[in-house]
Amino acid sequence: MRAGRLHRLYRGVYAVGHTNLSQEGNWLAAVLACAEGALLSHESAAQLWRISPTSPSLTHVTVPGRNGRTKRPGIRLHRSTTLTLADTARRHNIPVTSHARTLADLGYDREPTRSDLERLFLRLCKEHGIPRPEANVRVGPYIVDFLWRDERLIAETDSYRYHSDRSNFRSDRARDRELERRGFTVLRFADQELNEQPLAVATSLQAHLHGRS
Repeated sequence: MRAGRLHRLYRGVYAVGHTNLSQEGNWLAAVLACAEGALLSHESAAQLWRISPTSPSLTHVTVPGRNGRTKRPGIRLHRSTTLTLADTARRHNIPVTSHARTLADLGYDREPTRSDLERLFLRLCKEHGIPRPEANVRVGPYIVDFLWRDERLIAETDSYRYHSDRSNFRSDRARDRELERRGFTVLRFADQELNEQPLAVATSLQAHLHGRS
């Protein structure tokens, strides 16, 4: 620390070399600062899972049990006696509540959609007579936005906010290749297409659905 190589973030948690951490680095630091078994949760987990674009001012962390510290600077600490192994996951090496648990913590209780963009997509399907897909379901290692299971068709709705940088672009393409290797057709629709060209989106979906039936 005296040499400037370690920088304290929380008690027992240090950044190496500098404090200019990414958002994911700050999330991981907050989780490490809490009790054993701590998980990124609630609004912070929702952003990590790309359920929500909103970045809360405090990092939300859930720890198992009902006793212990309830306050840490910069952290919104939650305690839970109902966490199970099924509620835990890792994303980008960060311990986090599972996709389903995150949705439950945020109050979603029936076929949740992860964004206004996904609700717009479902409304488009309804208005154009397209069979309603399953929403936010697991296919192999991935949670896909929309799935027509019998037709083996997947639709992903992309917001420029999440998919504009190079690393996300590469990740999306690698994900698509793996899904296609598993026998699925993957269609991607940007938010601008859904808002400005709904008929073109619907026509593309209908063509693929009829072609795979």
